[in-house]
Amino acid sequence: MKLNHLAIIMDGNRRWAGMRTLQAVAGHDRGAETLEDIARALTSYDVSYLTVFAFSTENWRRSRMEVNALLDIMRRFLRTKIDKLIDDNLRLHILGNRAAFDADLQAMFADAEARTADCTGLNLSVALNYGGQQDIEQAARRMSADALASDGKTRPFVSYLETAYLPPVDMLIRTGGEQRLSNFLLWDLSYAELYFTETFWPDFDAEELGKAINSFYQRQRRFGGDSTGHISDKSDISEEKLA
Repeated sequence: MKLNHLAIIMDGNRRWAGMRTLQAVAGHDRGAETLEDIARALTSYDVSYLTVFAFSTENWRRSRMEVNALLDIMRRFLRTKIDKLIDDNLRLHILGNRAAFDADLQAMFADAEARTADCTGLNLSVALNYGGQQDIEQAARRMSADALASDGKTRPFVSYLETAYLPPVDMLIRTGGEQRLSNFLLWDLSYAELYFTETFWPDFDAEELGKAINSFYQRQRRFGGDSTGHISDKSDISEEKLA
């Protein structure tokens, strides 16, 4: 099976900074640079989709200073890196509830998506103010509303998710030593291979990426079926996401 969709929980930025007696923002800054490097490195592996967890619904509970620093990093990235994404043929999507962000950031999200819409290389989705449970709950409400408005006629459940445009995740990498999903892409990770590393995200480089991807190709994926892990056609892949 090809590694088509890679998801990453980019963990360890604050601990990386703390080990260097730096403020947390220094770790987040370095982490943003690492994301650029990894997205570029993925072109060598023919990966079509990369989805990263950048800011969860729970991250608002952090100190006001750290939250503001993270928002400033987002603004700086969107102001200075979009031309580079276009040069690298990367298409950007923002995944999550944007309503909690200031109007200027919401406008920058929309502008970045519009400017990269014609790019045909890696599809980079950045999850901001996103939670997997919240996505499933919201999808259920949308489906219920549709059923009430159309005499019970609805689309497949997956089409109501924020991640409906994405294929199922093939592999999840979590850096920083923790081994949990932390409410990330809960529906989409149903049959994903999981890879955990002690390496903090700011230190996760092309060599570490290669180790993770090599691990993926050494595994046998069964999807609850036979030992070949064979998926016969695209309809089966769709069913996998609906499982």
